[in-house]
Amino acid sequence: MILVSSLRPKIIAIVPAAGIGSRMKLDLPKQYIKIHNRTILEHTLKTLLLHPNIIRIVVSLNQKDDYFHKLSISSHCRVTSVVGGKKRINSVLSGLKIAKHANWIIVHDAVRPCLSYHDLKKLISIIKNNPVGGFLAKPVSDTIKYSNFKKNKSLYTVHRENLWHALTPQLFQINILKYCLRKIIKDKISITDEASALEYCGYHPLLVSGSCNNIKITSPEDLVFAEFYLKTCMKNE
Repeated sequence: MILVSSLRPKIIAIVPAAGIGSRMKLDLPKQYIKIHNRTILEHTLKTLLLHPNIIRIVVSLNQKDDYFHKLSISSHCRVTSVVGGKKRINSVLSGLKIAKHANWIIVHDAVRPCLSYHDLKKLISIIKNNPVGGFLAKPVSDTIKYSNFKKNKSLYTVHRENLWHALTPQLFQINILKYCLRKIIKDKISITDEASALEYCGYHPLLVSGSCNNIKITSPEDLVFAEFYLKTCMKNE
């Protein structure tokens, strides 16, 4: 049985940042690309630090990372780091090992710097009425095609009704998340986000509608949008 705390929510945010971003074809990990004199990771952490219920942020780093500790934000009193793992799940578990005095965990992609405080606040507000948790998502609006194994021929169209793009942050009760991630590893199941682990274990996280601006930077083209969005945000600070 998974115990759920009824205490005032204390949240620890885990930010997996052990990736090297090979698709960007740069000589540094993409989370350290600068936009308006701040790295992508700094923009990401800055938004998380705005919420008073997030008592700590744990950044999971590649063991060869020599960039993070050069950032001023790395010395913030609510920011710490751990060595992550080869896969996302390992990096999250590394963060969970030092997640003390918290009853909820937020996991947020290091390269989603355009998260709005409004969406973060909306996600955290579900704690009042949801003992499991949920995640930001947006309904699929494009036509979705299913291809053959070579990925160059369309086989059929997937009905987009009831389909959602999963975003981050993803917010879960800490004991439930620990249990589900450990079971995923034990059963040797491959997942791409934390919500998948909960679904596998029979839980049904809440879908919280989020902004389409909350993009994950995976290619050079994404930088153009992020630069425009963040410039607008900084003007309003």
